[in-house]
Amino acid sequence: MDEPKVSVVVPMYNDSRTIDLCLASVSTQTYPAHEIIVVDDASTDDSAVRAARHSCTLVRAERNGGPGAARNLGVRHAKGDIVFFIDADMIMYPDAIGNAVTLLSGPRGYGAVFGVPDKVPLFVEGPVGQYRILQYHYWRVSAQGEVSGGFYALGAVTRAAFDAAGWFNPALRQTEEIDHAERLSRRYPMLLTARVSGRLSDESHLIPLLRKAFRRARLRVPFYLRRGRAMQGMETGGRAAAAVLALLTMLSLPAAVGYPPVLVGTALLLAAFVAVDAGQYAFVRRERSWPFLVFFTTVHLLVNATVSGGLAVGVLTWLTSRQFRHMYERTAP
Repeated sequence: MDEPKVSVVVPMYNDSRTIDLCLASVSTQTYPAHEIIVVDDASTDDSAVRAARHSCTLVRAERNGGPGAARNLGVRHAKGDIVFFIDADMIMYPDAIGNAVTLLSGPRGYGAVFGVPDKVPLFVEGPVGQYRILQYHYWRVSAQGEVSGGFYALGAVTRAAFDAAGWFNPALRQTEEIDHAERLSRRYPMLLTARVSGRLSDESHLIPLLRKAFRRARLRVPFYLRRGRAMQGMETGGRAAAAVLALLTMLSLPAAVGYPPVLVGTALLLAAFVAVDAGQYAFVRRERSWPFLVFFTTVHLLVNATVSGGLAVGVLTWLTSRQFRHMYERTAP
């Protein structure tokens, strides 16, 4: 039987800092890609000029449509049996495509294989960037196995599975991945594995990170309520409890200022917040110093409290907006 042909699809928007590294990593795979398709999502920097210097097909979107629309456009041009998605702010390790092909060709019949970014970032990061990379890595590496959520920043999907699931919904700018993976997982098993890996450049500033966490949490509410259960893999009961505990911890602080004995309750809430995901903090301590662990815990507390706030606002929006309630029921063109 002929070896599967792999089409690599790279959605790109203002990624001039990383696109050369990304495409170089794709071009040096031990299992060569049949084609590399870069979708320029109406970038305003010189990303497209840089991409055009590489051996790839450059497709330009007429207007910025977001990751889902860019991936759809790339798939429309793809001719491979497998579509390997990688975001332009990532690199893949040399065996990433080969390992993905091996897993997708195995007896389990996986429809998709999603990778785990390394704990080592693509660039030297500041403290917030280090927090994000370590948290991102640990949550995924600890969830390895069959999953129902998708991570299309580094993942391969068989064309048959993609066609069965349908296109990404371009109306979903922040949650298009969970929507598509949910449809795909109804038809095919999906695997999350560190055998497919690379390095990531992620958000390195606190306010944009919190803004993104709030927005994504709010937009997931209709998905969760419609689905009726958490996604298999990273979304554990302990992590759901951590979000609630983080919000309660933050809300207790103003009371503790006026009445210091409340600090005992605050300390107990914080201890419970750490305990429900203790493995994560043990991992961070092994990788970094005690002072950084304190910083990591503080940022993670803020992120989780923000997530709870986003979920609360999402529930209120769900109760008052019919359009919001049904946003995941729209079909993509």
